[in-house]
Amino acid sequence: MPEYPDITVYIERLNAFVKRQRLEQIRFASPFFLRTAKPPIKTIHGAKVGSLERMGKRIVFVFDKERYLVLHLMIAGRLHWRKKGSNIPGKVGLAAFDFPHGSLLITEAGSKKRASLHFVIGRAYLEQLNPGGLEVMSASLEAFRIVLISENHTLKRSLTDPRLFSGIGNAYSDEILHRARLSPIGLTQKLTEDQIERLFYAVRDTLKEWTQRLRDDVGTGFPERVTAFRPEMAVHGRYKKPCPACGAPVQRIRYASNETNYCPGCQTGGKLLADRALSRLLKKDWPRNLEELEARHRQSAGKPVMRDK
Repeated sequence: MPEYPDITVYIERLNAFVKRQRLEQIRFASPFFLRTAKPPIKTIHGAKVGSLERMGKRIVFVFDKERYLVLHLMIAGRLHWRKKGSNIPGKVGLAAFDFPHGSLLITEAGSKKRASLHFVIGRAYLEQLNPGGLEVMSASLEAFRIVLISENHTLKRSLTDPRLFSGIGNAYSDEILHRARLSPIGLTQKLTEDQIERLFYAVRDTLKEWTQRLRDDVGTGFPERVTAFRPEMAVHGRYKKPCPACGAPVQRIRYASNETNYCPGCQTGGKLLADRALSRLLKKDWPRNLEELEARHRQSAGKPVMRDK
């Protein structure tokens, strides 16, 4: 799912491409993409884009008379800038926003179509779509602390809860927790003040760094390589690869369709966190730490296992 850095750069480039431009029409390939029937979507045709805003992980097109198009790309939605009138791609295409000098195509990979577009009038109706999470980049440490410990959840769950924190998802939460040297399953209400402060600055530094990286990558063009997996990342999507900080193999916790990546050397004191599927399968054979994991690898490779006397 595009997160704070991706959405921020999308908005910056959309401001450069379509701000003060007339939205001539919206073409739809999927009838389920538009989630509102009133007001009629055709009433926004011909209006000029006044600005663009970010609301959590949503992109908001702002028009006059408090009219808003709210785009949520969800996990697999992406934007593409093409020549005016370009065809909407067959299997993955959702819609096209046609402007005088080009078309913004919206696509979504996969069979589950979750991306959405809302058309609302009035700031009050716009706010109904806002999950309300804290904007950490403009918040104080104290405001961050209050929100973080307001509920007692794991750090991974709290960071990715849009009601608590704005714009953070699966990928950057892994990077944030690695930078903060905190376990993804640590409980929010058991953190020390020092750990809360480390996490606060890790969120800000990680999001700031990656936003700038993406800006530099895009330049004056349009983001076409938006992905949750980047080789420069420390742990996310790097299962079994060496941690850039300590060299320990990156581990993962898998659940449903998501997974959490972490470094046991940097974040858990060498302890391996139980993967729900594998730990249930292996039970007592589940390695508890890096040493046991290394011993298991040696056994599978037919190498002698060195044991402490």
